[in-house]
Amino acid sequence: MYYIYHIPGKKIGVTRNLNNRVTEQQGYASEEYEVLLTSDDIDYVSYKEIELQKSYGYKVDRQPYKNLIKSKKMKINATEQTSTFPIPLNKLKGNLMDNVGVKWSTDHGEFELTADTITWIMANAKKSMFNDKRCFIYNKAFAAAFSNSWNKEDRFELIRQWAHSKGIYDKGDSKTQYIKLMEESGELAKALLTKDKPEIIDAIGDIVVVLTNLAALENVTIEDCIDSAYTVIKNRVGKMENGTFVKQTL
Repeated sequence: MYYIYHIPGKKIGVTRNLNNRVTEQQGYASEEYEVLLTSDDIDYVSYKEIELQKSYGYKVDRQPYKNLIKSKKMKINATEQTSTFPIPLNKLKGNLMDNVGVKWSTDHGEFELTADTITWIMANAKKSMFNDKRCFIYNKAFAAAFSNSWNKEDRFELIRQWAHSKGIYDKGDSKTQYIKLMEESGELAKALLTKDKPEIIDAIGDIVVVLTNLAALENVTIEDCIDSAYTVIKNRVGKMENGTFVKQTL
């Protein structure tokens, strides 16, 4: 989704990630700008951005947005073992979001930047030992995580394996995971308010990961927790009131 945003008295621009582009990079809070238009059609938003810039009397971009995006496509260097991104680790997420859809080939198959793969990359990317302006991932691990043969029923087990490898179960505790849960909930709230779909997906995924780890630290599994909840709600009756399901009381 492309967003045409307006910072009153300043500019009109286009982005695919409002939080990263307008808030983090330009320093404007959500209440300091407005979204004028959204569309999946890059040709349309490129035309409308220039038209709106003219109508509001702002500086008009020399090139349409679609041409700038094509020129800024991230070039990912793939070797047998790694895929390297020409971006510092602390700026990686925003650049990946701006390059959703980019594909590259490795010895382990063709990779693509999507909301799901970006989440994995951010959790597993490492700073280059030779250049702090670059970071990389291991191709084999990436391919294993997104192989077509991956049984998605094992996703919670994969999360637990990852958490164990990071020392979360050995050195972490339930209280710190709960604090992490509140942080991720805040990120979700912010994404919902700005209608930032990639960030919404990212935040919900992070919440599921934290809940999986919180359950494990309490010596239960997330699957057991889900099953327990479903057993309670499956026969529940009630009605929708003001956008919320309200259960019927006896």
